[in-house]
Amino acid sequence: MFTNDIELLQKERDLPAEKLADIIEGKTDQESLFHTADSIRQEYYGKDVYIRGLIEITNICRNNCYYCGIRCDNTAVQRYSLSIDEILQCCRVGHDLGFRTFVLQGGEAGLHSEEFISETIRKIKANHPYTAITLSIGERTYDEYLHWFEAGADRYLLRHETANSAHYKKLHPENLSLENRKKCLWDLKQIGYQVGSGFMVGSPFQTTENLIEDLRFLQELQPDMIGIGPFISHKNTPFFAYPNGDFQKTLRLIAILRLIFPYALIPSTTALGTIDKNGREMGIKAGANVVMPNLSPIAHRKEYELYDHKICTDEEAAESIKALEKKVSKAGYQIVTDIGHVSGYRAKKG
Repeated sequence: MFTNDIELLQKERDLPAEKLADIIEGKTDQESLFHTADSIRQEYYGKDVYIRGLIEITNICRNNCYYCGIRCDNTAVQRYSLSIDEILQCCRVGHDLGFRTFVLQGGEAGLHSEEFISETIRKIKANHPYTAITLSIGERTYDEYLHWFEAGADRYLLRHETANSAHYKKLHPENLSLENRKKCLWDLKQIGYQVGSGFMVGSPFQTTENLIEDLRFLQELQPDMIGIGPFISHKNTPFFAYPNGDFQKTLRLIAILRLIFPYALIPSTTALGTIDKNGREMGIKAGANVVMPNLSPIAHRKEYELYDHKICTDEEAAESIKALEKKVSKAGYQIVTDIGHVSGYRAKKG
């Protein structure tokens, strides 16, 4: 019966809530779930795993989210912000290593003006015209998103974190709202970005029903990219004493996402590798098809600590990609340097 539920999810890309709950909670044949998800990702993407070069441009943030290590009330963190020249140097190093997508990620810092980001985008594209730029710098205005798109940004990552309003309020201060987070995602889609969203697995107060709401919201949004990872606590946040998210449940949700969104770009995250030494490889086997090695200056990596014990903070970019290539190859896949726009895969299979 449980295997039939997995097959039905593969064919229909949907299930009643109680059946989704069974799969999320591990009451199904997990081996069959992972095998089916992997077969779908191979149908769409073969053995290819895309690399994205992550550049953490600042750990300055105006927000005070209760789970985040760079929240503005954390006075223990050493703050930094990269200059445009420093960002361009990261891109040069990454391009020489084969990266064709750069992800500019950072806290919601007021000092990174609309023009600063626009100029950075234009200069990256001038230096490396056959690359894609992904932004992940939080909630901004429609006009800012539009200007960055016009400057040459291709993609935008903005995880909704939880699609349940009451749960959202338990994770964020009063000045932040799920309503505005969703509005930003719809604005990005309207402008023309390739849009990524996603959620934490095992965040404080989360229920299986919340996770089903996350899946339902993503079905409505139809994002190009979906990033999920286990909640990992940070010692300098209000949630320091809460348990980390469940690793196996995170893998099951990656597989579920692959069944529902067969075309999607789904990363096997650093958080997975932090919570389990083989986490990123296992994420790929469960249906993920993207990895994001860090191109940030080593001097600042430990300062961009969203959660405790983050891996790969002391590896040179070249070392990191070589180690990751070996792990991906050992798992039976291959890293490729294509830009990897998702639109072609949507059209390929419908």
